[in-house]
Amino acid sequence: MPHLKEGSVRVPHPFAGFQVQKNAPTIQSKLEEALFTFYRVTFHLTGSSRTDAGVHALQNFFHVDADVKIEKDHLYNLNSILPADIVLKTARLVPSTIHCRFDALSRQYRYFIYNEKSPFLKDIAWYYPYPLSIETLNNAAGIIMANTDFTSFAKRNVQLNNFNCRIIESSWKHEDNCLVYTVKANRFLRGMVRALVATMLKVGRRRYSEEEFSKIFTEGDNNKLVDFSAPAHGLFLMGVEYPDDLLGLG
Repeated sequence: MPHLKEGSVRVPHPFAGFQVQKNAPTIQSKLEEALFTFYRVTFHLTGSSRTDAGVHALQNFFHVDADVKIEKDHLYNLNSILPADIVLKTARLVPSTIHCRFDALSRQYRYFIYNEKSPFLKDIAWYYPYPLSIETLNNAAGIIMANTDFTSFAKRNVQLNNFNCRIIESSWKHEDNCLVYTVKANRFLRGMVRALVATMLKVGRRRYSEEEFSKIFTEGDNNKLVDFSAPAHGLFLMGVEYPDDLLGLG
């Protein structure tokens, strides 16, 4: 009996990301433990997005094939078992052919930066106390929109068939006390958003010209110009989009 569940997750340092790892607590392992505790059945979850350690998520999904029915009123019990950092929001039945990762239409991320010291933002945004040109940043964000090959922004030794991503949204704006980068695409490579952010900041500080930034894409595997230093805690997975008829079932 397949289920697709939506969760809101804040990944603090005690968790080594989403996916199960040996000898390290993860979001997936805690969810599977909670499900086993309540149902006394072993669950093997598949996540829609594999967030790294320190990355937050306001929405994520996973699916599981199970012989028990997960009722909506069980969510209270499951949330009572889960750590305070993990919240299950919904549970619904979906066809057995559904795959929460491969059937997703898009994913949206946001990265938060602040340039005036704040104890309230230090765990959820990157303190970056340097002058930045938002106009130049948005010019760089537009260059991202015009490209599909993100080989240069992929971490090395990653086994992938291709490095193509279709960028749907890419923009910077001021929001409250932060400078926020929003990016939406059909897929993302591991570490890609953080690499885009850190490299664009070099453009915003005029360390790189817009022409140099553009060449990173055309020259392919050119990691020497790409900056991977943006810390994980400034990044949020905001949402995962599915076809309306898929989420309307159950």
